[in-house]
Amino acid sequence: MDDNKSFFGLQKILVTLLVLSGSVSVSTMMLIKLSSSNAQSTVNTSKVGVQQQIEDLKATMLQSWQQQAQTKGFSYTLPQRFQGAIVDAAKLTPEQKVIALTFDDGPWPESTAQVLDILKKNQIKATFFLIGQNVKNYPGLVKREIAEGQVIGNHTWHHWYQFLNPQAAAYEIDHTADLIYQVTGIKTNLFRPPGGIMHNGVASYARNSKYAIIRWSSDSVDYSRPAVPKLINNVFRKVKPGGIVLMHDGGGNRSKTVQALPEIIANFRKQGYKFVTIPELLEMQDKDQKLTANKKTVQN
Repeated sequence: MDDNKSFFGLQKILVTLLVLSGSVSVSTMMLIKLSSSNAQSTVNTSKVGVQQQIEDLKATMLQSWQQQAQTKGFSYTLPQRFQGAIVDAAKLTPEQKVIALTFDDGPWPESTAQVLDILKKNQIKATFFLIGQNVKNYPGLVKREIAEGQVIGNHTWHHWYQFLNPQAAAYEIDHTADLIYQVTGIKTNLFRPPGGIMHNGVASYARNSKYAIIRWSSDSVDYSRPAVPKLINNVFRKVKPGGIVLMHDGGGNRSKTVQALPEIIANFRKQGYKFVTIPELLEMQDKDQKLTANKKTVQN
């Protein structure tokens, strides 16, 4: 029995590591096959026992993935106050000089990878709002976003502006969410309505589904492809601590955004800003509000 437990324990660890890493070498597969063959010759396991081992393995894999996801920032839960809430910026004190960079309409050939290269070079985590049909076409870029610790949100399947009935709105959001989960294993609870439109059906469905509706406080207007200096000026015109910056890595030619991004980052740092993701930003506001509420309670 001790040999039996040791074998299955070793097999669990090997298989779990292989699944999490996403790559399986031929030599490793041969090792597992050889271990399995040896075990079969010495261990006579009933069908019930095998099924239990499979269930145990699934549980171990899930727990390990969740722990790694939480450690690396892949798994993000929102404070309850933001579930179904509309957020344009975080309410922070002026001393908390943080800013959240967000990118819409990706993933997109060339520009998404270029944006990721810049963020990686500068050790910055941002938030990407993904279009479902682009996730379908370019899943590798989404996987790279997750691998590099970026945060992702839902931006509907088609990016339509027209009014959608409840069934169509549900498809736009749920179909995108399902594909994001299939590609990444993540169930995001962040949503940005296309164009920031709040009255065409999708935002209402998202709110009822407990998504946080993330808009913005600073618009780069990069979708109109302004000159780089104008784009940068747009970003900083209304900037403030706790702000959310809207840019685009997809949906068209984003070369101006790519050109402007390094200078945008440098200018923020010169002003003493640090970069956070949307979940981090909301967590900061939640913490501040709890501290304020506690102080009031003590004073009363």
